[in-house]
Amino acid sequence: MVINRVGPVSVAKVALIIYGILGLVFGGIISLFALAGSMIADQSGSRSLGALFGVGAIVILPICYAVIGAIGALIMTGIYNLAARAMGGIELDVQ
Repeated sequence: MVINRVGPVSVAKVALIIYGILGLVFGGIISLFALAGSMIADQSGSRSLGALFGVGAIVILPICYAVIGAIGALIMTGIYNLAARAMGGIELDVQ
């Protein structure tokens, strides 16, 4: 079996979900660090800024990761399709 072409939009949809989940995980980790840092802070203004940044990371990071990952997958799929047309695709052994 040889893969000669891959649907760019279908790959971008899958990448959107995968990178969105990764962004949620990384956003949660950054949020924990930001909230821990805000608890240690001496000034009350920096505490609220750290808490706001921590909550914002859970919302903004998954969206940014998902959009950038989907665009990257769309571009790479297009490049793969060009290369597969020139070189013959990827050969798979499937049972």
